[in-house]
Formats: sequence, structure tokens, C-alpha cells
Amino acid sequence: MWTPELIIYGFLIFLILIFLEVPIAFSLGFSSIIILLINGHFPLDFVAQRIFISLNSFTLIAVPLFIFVGLTMNKSGVTESIFKFAEHLVGKVRGGLGHVNILASIIFAGMSGAATADAAGLGLIEIKAMKDAGFDVDFSAAITAASSIIGPIIPPSIPLIIYANMASTSTGRLFLGGIIPGLLMGISLMVTVYIISLKRGYPRGKAYSLKEKMESFISALPALFTPLLLVGGIVGGVFTPTEAAGVTAIYALFLGFIVYKKLTIKGFIEILKETAKITGIILIIIAFSSIFSYFISIARIPQMVANTLLGITQNKYILILLINLVLLIAGCFMETLVIILIGVPVLLPIINALGINLVNFGVMMILNIMIGGLTPPFGIEAFVTANVAKISSNRVFKAVWPFLIPLIIVLLLVAFIPQITLFIPNLIMGIEL
Repeated sequence: MWTPELIIYGFLIFLILIFLEVPIAFSLGFSSIIILLINGHFPLDFVAQRIFISLNSFTLIAVPLFIFVGLTMNKSGVTESIFKFAEHLVGKVRGGLGHVNILASIIFAGMSGAATADAAGLGLIEIKAMKDAGFDVDFSAAITAASSIIGPIIPPSIPLIIYANMASTSTGRLFLGGIIPGLLMGISLMVTVYIISLKRGYPRGKAYSLKEKMESFISALPALFTPLLLVGGIVGGVFTPTEAAGVTAIYALFLGFIVYKKLTIKGFIEILKETAKITGIILIIIAFSSIFSYFISIARIPQMVANTLLGITQNKYILILLINLVLLIAGCFMETLVIILIGVPVLLPIINALGINLVNFGVMMILNIMIGGLTPPFGIEAFVTANVAKISSNRVFKAVWPFLIPLIIVLLLVAFIPQITLFIPNLIMGIEL
């Protein structure tokens, strides 16, 4: 018989494997198979069936394509042109290169779809430039980590694609829904950088002439066209989000080989290898998480969680706060995709009972998880940035705290004012019935 206790055993096995530093994908797989064997009512070929069902999705084709785009942009000279354009545009403001860092992340977010691509790619350029300009390395790493999480909010977004697949909602609406929250994140971080720069006496950047600004704009224009191609194509109905990923991938190759001429055949092969590696990891996590999620579903864990929370309070706003708190804590300890793949089936009954729009919840959920990725003990973006900056992760965790305040304020605005997320999707694609 299938019981909630068996699911608890599965979670304990999963956590033990994680503690033993078994890779997350295999931790999920082993714990799922052990549950199968203990239960005895499911043949092992059930694993293969669930894996096939979970990966048999047209939407998921976009995942390797956007990974490919992010890697190609990093190797094609695009990140350098974006950084230079951002520097010419906002570098004169107090805390100059801190603002450049954020603006560059906003622009790159419209191309990569992943926070780590921003932190690892742009981060190399940003942190070096800030250190050379007199900013301390801890601050430079902290703002790089904080601005990198804008990547999965502004379209394209690999986490939003996974969420759309799990929640059976529109990827196009989710992409459009992330635009305003992503811009608000950037603005709030810029305000924070300005305040900190005043207190610490960080320098302004160089003032550039109109001619120099135009030259940097023209140089960056082909790269700046990427998000317009992506979002414009989806909004105009020219192609689906998945097809848009393919078009963007071709355009990224065009930029690398033809426009900026920094991409070589050797570099292209390295990109393909890295894309295959990252995609394989993601798909294995999705595959094994689908088995675990299925067990959670048939054990009626989502209904139990919903009944428990609704039994505590019927107040919609308190429940939203509780859900946000749970997701923030989960983001501190677990990998993004695992939280989405296990959390969505558990939380959907509550979301539906509260009447929360799935697009708004999707953006809110990813924003929660991304903020969690900046916090100890396992904040992945902090670890990536620390590696780039050649400092300890503890120093990044300590320096990033001031930037968590504006990010959490934006999160609360998104959670309690759904129109922030839904305005653009409803304006362009019509109100969902």
C-alpha cells in the first residue's frame, strides 16, 4: 500500500545521499528506485515509462537551445560589447561600474536564460573592471551575484520553461510576465548600489561623449537585437517559444562567426560539448524528479499539504507569505530545478484553491528560488561568483546581504500585486479566461 510514510522515507534517503555528496540527479534516481522496491507494487519498467513521459515534451526542446545560446554569446564577444555599451550609458553615475554591472545583466538576461551564464560569463569582465576601478572585490562579487539572478526572470528563462511544462501553462505568457519584475529588480539594485557608493565613496565612471556612446551602441546593436528578435517573434505570433529558441541559436552563431568574428570552429565544438553536458544533467534531474513527483501525487501529499495550510488559516495573504517563506528556505538548500519539479505538484492544489494566476505564481516561484541561490549554505550563484572572483563563498554571502533587501521588496510586490506580472501578457496576448 502506498503511504505518506513511504514518501518520508524517500525524502530521508534523498537527503542522506545529498549529505554524502552524491550528485543531485542520482540522489533523486536512487531514492525513487528504493521507494519502488520497498513498495513492491510497481515493476521497475515503470521507471522507464515515467522517464519517457516526462521528457516527451516539445517545450523542453527549448532548454538545450537556450543553453547553447548563452554559451555562444559568452564565447562570441557579445558580453564584451554589452559591457562596453552599458559602461558608456550609465558609467558616469556614482558607483558607475556597479550600475554597469546591473545594466549589462539586464541586457544579457534577454539572451541567456540562466543566472550561472551571467555570473560566469559577464562576471569575469565585470569583477575585473570593478577591481581595476577601485571597488573592493567583495562588493564587486556581491553585485555580480545579485544582478545575475535577473537572468531567469527576464525572457528567455530556462526555469520558467521547466515550470510551464510542469504547470501546463503558457511559456509565452510567462516570458512576458517576467519583463516588469526583472526591470524592477534591476532598478532596485541600482538604487542600492547608489546608496552604498555614497557611503563608501566609490567613484563615478568616466564621462563619454555622445559620439563615443553612439559608437558603443552601434557595436552592441547586433547583440541588442537578440531579445527583440526573441520576444518580438513570440508576441507577433511568428514562432512559438520553442521555435524562438532555435531561431535565437542560429542568430547567436551568426553573431559569433560573422558579426563579431570571435567564434572559431574549435570554440563551436566546445560549446556543443558543454551544451550536451549541461542538458544531460538537466534532463536526468527532470527524469528522476518526475518519478518522485508521481509518487508524491498518488500518495496525495499535495492534498494533505493544502488541507494542512488551509486548516491553519483561510487568509489568502498569510498563505502567500507562508508559501514564499517555504520557497525562500528551499532555495537556500536545494537546486532550482529540483524545487520546481517537486514543489509545483505539491503547491498547485493550494494555488488553485487560492485562485492565484499560474503565470504570476510561476514568476514569483522562480524569483524566490533565485533569491535563495544567493544565501547560505548552498547558494549556487554565490559559489559561482566566488569562484570567478577568486575569494571564499563566505565573503560573497556576507557582502550580498544588502542586496537581498531590495530583491525581497520586489518579490513581495510581485506576490501581492499580480498586475506587475500580468500587465504585459494581458495587454499583448489578452486576458486569460
